[in-house]
Amino acid sequence: MANLVLPDAVLVKNYISGDESALASLINRHQSKIYGFIYSKIGDRDLSDDIFQDTFIKVIKTLKTSSYNEEGKFLPWVMRIAHNLVVDHFRKAKKMPFQRETEEYSIFNYMTDNSLNIEGQIITAQVESDLAKLLEELPADQKEVLVMRMYQDLSFKEIADLTGVSINTALGRMRYALLNLRKIIEKNQIILTN
Repeated sequence: MANLVLPDAVLVKNYISGDESALASLINRHQSKIYGFIYSKIGDRDLSDDIFQDTFIKVIKTLKTSSYNEEGKFLPWVMRIAHNLVVDHFRKAKKMPFQRETEEYSIFNYMTDNSLNIEGQIITAQVESDLAKLLEELPADQKEVLVMRMYQDLSFKEIADLTGVSINTALGRMRYALLNLRKIIEKNQIILTN
């Protein structure tokens, strides 16, 4: 029971050192948040259970191989693993149905190559680089909310839970982040299109 008051970073360190109960404490501490996130995306209990288990299998493998870099962000890291597994599930489920080629139907009527050419890749890389520089000019709390929402695809409720603020505060930070980005873009006359 003493593990329940220890910070995540200490529990991770203890688990890596061989204390199996530390992992159980981490799972118990964050189970409802992680499972709730998975279930909200999947909507099926059995499948959510499988993805939850797969999430912690990946967590255990990473911790056992000492490739986890502790930065005090255990829960966001685990949420990212869960998110990636949910995305993988939907990718696998979205396979193209089998259709025989006939005079009326040809696969080439539906296939397109949306990949960027070299010029498009260079422009996209430049836009992403410019955007990363712009994000660095935001206050830390606004940047954190914007990154969690736009890059990690978390809901405002999840962001509020992870950052320890109310949903209204998370929404406000996002609003101010976008307003500040617009001001910086207008002031520096930056064009972010490809």
